[in-house]
Amino acid sequence: MVPIFRRATIGWVSLQLMVAAAAAAALAGPPVTLPGCRESCGEVSVPYPFGIGVGCFHEGFGLTCDDTQQPPKLLLLGDDGAVEVLNISLADGTVSINSTVFSSASDTDDDSPVPVLNGTWSLALPHPPHQASAGPFVLSIEYNWFVAMGCNIVAQLVPVGSEKNAASICAAMCVHDRNDDIISACSGIGLCRTPIKALAPTYHIKVVSVQVSMPTTPTTSQLLDTTHAAAFIVDKAWYSIYGYDMPSNTTSSYWPQSVPTVLEWWLDRIHDEDMLPGDGDGDGDGPLQFMSRCLSNNSFIYYSDGKHVKKRCSCSQGYQGNPYIRDGCQDIDECLQPDVYPCRGTCVNVPGTYQCSPNKSTRSLSVPGLITIIAISGGFGLLFSLLGVTKISKKLKQQRARKLKQKFFKRNHGLLLQQLISSNEDIAERTKIFSLEDLEQATNKFDQNRILGGGGHGIVYKGILADQRVVAIKRSKIVVQREIDEFINEVVILSQTNHRNVVKLFGCCLETEVPLLVYEFISNGTLSYHLHGQSERPLPWKDRLRIALETARAIAYLHCSASISVFHRDIKSTNILLTDTLTAKVSDFGASRSISIDETGIHTAIQGTHGYLDPEYYYTSRLTEKSDVYSFGVILAELLTRVKPVFSTHSLEVKSLASHFVTVIKDHRLLDILDPQIVEEGGADDAEVVARLAEACLCLKGEERPTIRQVEITLEGVPGSKVHSSSRVSRTIQIVQKDQSHNRSKGNEGTTLYSLEKEFIQSFEIPR
Repeated sequence: MVPIFRRATIGWVSLQLMVAAAAAAALAGPPVTLPGCRESCGEVSVPYPFGIGVGCFHEGFGLTCDDTQQPPKLLLLGDDGAVEVLNISLADGTVSINSTVFSSASDTDDDSPVPVLNGTWSLALPHPPHQASAGPFVLSIEYNWFVAMGCNIVAQLVPVGSEKNAASICAAMCVHDRNDDIISACSGIGLCRTPIKALAPTYHIKVVSVQVSMPTTPTTSQLLDTTHAAAFIVDKAWYSIYGYDMPSNTTSSYWPQSVPTVLEWWLDRIHDEDMLPGDGDGDGDGPLQFMSRCLSNNSFIYYSDGKHVKKRCSCSQGYQGNPYIRDGCQDIDECLQPDVYPCRGTCVNVPGTYQCSPNKSTRSLSVPGLITIIAISGGFGLLFSLLGVTKISKKLKQQRARKLKQKFFKRNHGLLLQQLISSNEDIAERTKIFSLEDLEQATNKFDQNRILGGGGHGIVYKGILADQRVVAIKRSKIVVQREIDEFINEVVILSQTNHRNVVKLFGCCLETEVPLLVYEFISNGTLSYHLHGQSERPLPWKDRLRIALETARAIAYLHCSASISVFHRDIKSTNILLTDTLTAKVSDFGASRSISIDETGIHTAIQGTHGYLDPEYYYTSRLTEKSDVYSFGVILAELLTRVKPVFSTHSLEVKSLASHFVTVIKDHRLLDILDPQIVEEGGADDAEVVARLAEACLCLKGEERPTIRQVEITLEGVPGSKVHSSSRVSRTIQIVQKDQSHNRSKGNEGTTLYSLEKEFIQSFEIPR
């Protein structure tokens, strides 16, 4: 039986290869590997970033081809040997490997009445120093099953490190009176299968027998072989086809020695940043972010986990090939694939799509049909002139367009916004509901040359209104109700704010499927752009102090002085825009939340950006004004160090700026991380004050942080005094301590942050 399962595995791989070959034929020649590199090993295609030989693969994706085997075998070398690779899929981000079947025959004597199988499944692959897993590879929970075979057994798959709550367990029984093999695809009869609950690099496999009471007969005693059991992790798709052929009640010599198992892989935003040149900050929410793309043109980045961590690449619609290679995504000639792209007429290929023009011959009509059309046309010709028909057609088209605009207007809460604007004269003067025609005229019908930037969620256009105001128009690309609600949330908040350091919202358009927002045009980019090496002229220390003060004033206004209290929830350097005079403007209120005056916090779903997220909010889901204070503390650390909120050390260790900054300050080593430009400009004393203020803002407990108003007052005194800097910080900390004692007199809420504080700091050393 072993050859049968070997052939089944080979047959499964061959089936996948035929599908891949058909797809490759349709691709009509886009590059798969780097120039001069092998494209396959035996029957397995090897697309880049995978490769065979020096210079043919990306770090962590190197393979070896054993040409001494017939056919040659593709190997992934590990610490304990080599793993055979059966198939590689760029589209799914998977690698199929040959995986061992664990059998009790090697662990149990033939005379043992209670078979016990103990094994360890491990992906024994070397991993780079910046990753905890085996390079970019992990076992796929989505594509695999845990399967056990045998009679009257209970099997367990226990991930090492998560033994308490994440074990996968199944049982198989054999109670029959037929003297033949038990062959069944029904889980629980002779074999069982179960999903894999938790991801881990190593698993313990345990199989034990259970006693079943039943009458003893010659047939049953011969049938119920309780001396053998097997267990393995297997590809779901392979098992769905060949699992029917697995005999469960036989000796171990009938069981397969190996089965296909699926691994997943993805790119790391820091280690693999050379393959993601268009990734920017991984955000794309701000008005001036660049669109995400991979190394190849006509490609894009998508996130397999929805958290901007597990990144893969894909060619844009209308293109195909390998997005990990420069110019790897090439235009599809749809006209050569009429079965996939039908066209009843003349097909013309254009970049990214195709055009289909009907042939004159296809319009030919039968004689009865032609007579009917002539008769009808003659009748209408007696009633209407050509001009009348044109006017009616135009009116009908305008009526349909008007109804569609009304539909979108109502769905986008237009009536609610109209009522909000009309009820307040101040809001009515600042905020306007634009028509679609107004914004089409302002952007030359959303011309591609007017695009300022964008990301995965939307595009920002530069426009000129009828009154000659230059504006930025934000247009979402995805029709998701949650994003529409975020648009409306931003309109409601910004329409009720009026501060020189908060980006102005001139209005919105609600006549499209997704609302359009119209902001004032901020021409000098983001604070992140000027801090992190992209600008030719570094920001002087005095300008950094002023930007910090202006940002604190804007946040304090939102917390305390606006008509409604607003928690921004996504304070970061990419959401602080700078004018030509380097005046700070806080932007992007899509994630913000407004609360009533008598509330100190609200429970809400966690939302924010890695590196800036308040740890207390992360663990409790309770959003308070101190959450914005923590994020502002990270910005102060950025201004002092010009280091990104999540950075990589020389040893490729990934660290959080917040935790690293607090550690350096506590060790009195500020000069080790302080930007040398600040020292050259004579701002070291003021930097010491700001550093202590940032340390106070970055306290893990929200109650120990200053309020944003206290932060504003401290920053106002920094440029004017260098002698009493320590006393100013001491006064600020005393104010905070006084507020803490007052809060404790009200109750003990928020005074403990569990034992998870240390865990949070440690978890920030590895990006989520």
